[in-house]
Amino acid sequence: MRPASFFFLSLLFLFPANILTAQARVDVLHYSFDITLSDHSDSIHGKATVQLRYLVPASSVAFDLVTTRPNGKGMTVSGVTGKNVKEFSKDADHLNVQLLQPAAANDTASYTITYAGIPADGLIISTTKYGHRSFFADNWPNRGHNWIPCIDEPGDKAPVEFIVTAPEHYQVIANGIKVEETDMPGNTKLTHWKEDVPISTKVMVIGAADFAVSLSGMIDGCIPVYSWVYPENRNEGFYDYAQAATILPFYIKYVGPYGYKKLANVQSKTRFGGLENANTIFYAENSVTGTRKSETLLAHEIAHQWFGNMATEKTFAHLWLSEGFATYMTILYMENKYGIDTARAMLKEDRAQAAEFARNTDRPVVDDTQDYMQLLNANSYQKGGWILHMLRRQLGDTVFQRSVRSYYATYAGKNADSKDLETIFEKVSGKDLTVFFREWLYTGGIPRLNVKWSNVGAKLTLEIKQLQKSPFQFPLEINAITVSGKTITQTINVTTATQTFLLPVKEKISSIQLDPKVSLLFEGTLSEQK
Repeated sequence: MRPASFFFLSLLFLFPANILTAQARVDVLHYSFDITLSDHSDSIHGKATVQLRYLVPASSVAFDLVTTRPNGKGMTVSGVTGKNVKEFSKDADHLNVQLLQPAAANDTASYTITYAGIPADGLIISTTKYGHRSFFADNWPNRGHNWIPCIDEPGDKAPVEFIVTAPEHYQVIANGIKVEETDMPGNTKLTHWKEDVPISTKVMVIGAADFAVSLSGMIDGCIPVYSWVYPENRNEGFYDYAQAATILPFYIKYVGPYGYKKLANVQSKTRFGGLENANTIFYAENSVTGTRKSETLLAHEIAHQWFGNMATEKTFAHLWLSEGFATYMTILYMENKYGIDTARAMLKEDRAQAAEFARNTDRPVVDDTQDYMQLLNANSYQKGGWILHMLRRQLGDTVFQRSVRSYYATYAGKNADSKDLETIFEKVSGKDLTVFFREWLYTGGIPRLNVKWSNVGAKLTLEIKQLQKSPFQFPLEINAITVSGKTITQTINVTTATQTFLLPVKEKISSIQLDPKVSLLFEGTLSEQK
C-alpha cells in the first residue's frame, strides 16, 4: 500500500484497537457477503455467512462490526442465525453472539448475520472525479468492520465470496473470479465473485462504478491481467495500467508463483495512492495520466500480492514484512529494467527519508503501536526496504534471492513475523543474523557517523564515531582516491561507538568516499584532519 502522499502522511484518522484476542479464539474458514447497493440511498443491505472453527472452548463468539453512531452511520443487525445461537447483542464495535451450548475446541460452526446501514467507513460511497456515483471498499488497516461483520485482523485469513446486487448500469469488481452475472428484477444486476485463496479482511474488496475494462495481457497462459478504469480515462488508463503485464512476470521469476487466478488494476476512490487488495488492486483516481508515471506505484502494489497478501504479517507490528518488501521489490524491478544507477538513485532517496524519520523518533521498525495509520512511515517502508538491501549486500545476490524465495514458499497462504523471516534467512545463508536483526528491527534509529580521516606517510587513518544512542555493527565500504586518480577500495567492520582504523597505502590520498556502492543505511559527515 502506498499512502496518497508517500513520504509525508498526515494522520487523518485514529482507529480503535481491535479485539486482539479474537484471532486466538476462532479461525474463520470462509466468508460469504451478499450485499445490496442502491442509487436512492447510501444504506447497504447485507447478509453475511461466516464459517469458523473454535480454537478454544467458548460460550460466545464476537465479530467485529461497527454499530450505528449518533451521526446515523453504522450497521444495525436484525438477525443472527445458526444451530447453536441463543441471542446476540451489539456494542460500539462488535457483534456478540451467545451460544446455547458451549463450543469445544475444534468445533466448527456457521453463522448468518442480517444487517443494514450506512457505512461509517471502509466502503466509500461517493462520486468519481467525473461526477458519477460509485462504491469502493477501502478496508486497510482494520476498517472492513465498518461495513462487513468479520474478524478484522491481518492474521485471520479466509476464502471470500461477494454477491453484489446493484443497479444494472454498474460494473462490479471484487476479489477472485467472476462466477455469475445475472440481470435481476427492478433494473438490477447480481454479480458474484469468488476467491478461494484465504485472504485477510484488510485486502477484501468490492468496487461498483462505470468502468471501461481491458485485458492487458495473459501471463504464463493462465493469469489474465485486466485494467479497470473510468470510461473518460479509457485510452490513458489502458496505456498506463498495461505496465502490470510486464511487472507480474518479473516477480514470478524472482520470488515464486503468483498465488491468484487474476490480476485486476482498478482506478478508484481509495484514499491511498494505491491499495493492494488481493488480486484486485485499487489505485487513486489521479494515478491515470497517460504518461506511465505510476510505474513504481504499480510495481509496489503488485509486489504486495506476494508480500502482505499471500505471505501476511501476523500482526501490524510486523508491517515492514509487507511494506518494506514491496518497497524493495519495486527497486529490484526498476534495477532489472533500467539498471543499477536507477536503483541507487531510489535507494539514496529512501535513505534520506529514513534518516529524516530517525531524527524525529526512536521507535523501532517492529512497532506494536495500536494506531495503525502511524505505521505508514519511513520505518515500515524505506527503512524496511533498506534492511532487505543490506541483507542482499551482506549475503550476496544469489543467497539473498534464495532466502526470499524460501521465505515466500514457506509462508505463502500463511502468516509470518520478523523472527520467522530471520530463521529462514539464517537457514539458507548458514549465518547467524541475530545481531543484524536485533539492531535494525528492534532498535530505533540508524547509524549517524562522524568520520575523520588523515594521511600521513604510508598510513591512512580513519576515526569513526557513532553519534546515535545505541551503536550498530556493520561493514562500511570506503573508496580512497589517490593523487594520481587511482581508487583503493576497503571494507572495514564497525563494531563499537568509536573506532580508529589504520590502513596501509602506497600513495598519497586526495579524497575519501563513504559507501560508494550505496550499501549501508546511515547518515554522517566526513572531514579531513590536517
